[in-house]
Amino acid sequence: MDAIDRKILTELQQDARLTITELADRVNLSLSPAHRRLRELERSGVIAGYRAHLDAEALGLGFEALLFVTMREGGREVLNHFEAAVTDIPHVIHAQRLFGDPDYLLRVITRDLDAFQRLYDDSLSALPGVQRLTSTLVMKSIVDDRPLPL
Repeated sequence: MDAIDRKILTELQQDARLTITELADRVNLSLSPAHRRLRELERSGVIAGYRAHLDAEALGLGFEALLFVTMREGGREVLNHFEAAVTDIPHVIHAQRLFGDPDYLLRVITRDLDAFQRLYDDSLSALPGVQRLTSTLVMKSIVDDRPLPL
């Protein structure tokens, strides 16, 4: 990956709807080399996909919480079941396994506090292998979905 590839990636992180002509112009390449480089970035997996960035608040999903999960045990089978169950909950929009305590961090988004409570009571508290859930409410997002620093 060279400086031109990084420029391509920077431009696409800002606007993935650029036409190949616009992209080529912004990175100072002719159409064919820009297209070749783009296809290679896609083929190699550096560009994992394209998607629209939606405004959760505008869609009525203005309540966000972070859940810290401590597991009862750390066996591979238990962790696999837990991770599969978390994957099946659409309101969990980000999940990370951590080193140390707690074991996992989940980012959850819902319509409001009542919806969060129902999700917590019905799904999150029933996740397999969980010893303790600790939640904190997000007051305000400062940095969200920032482009990668290239």
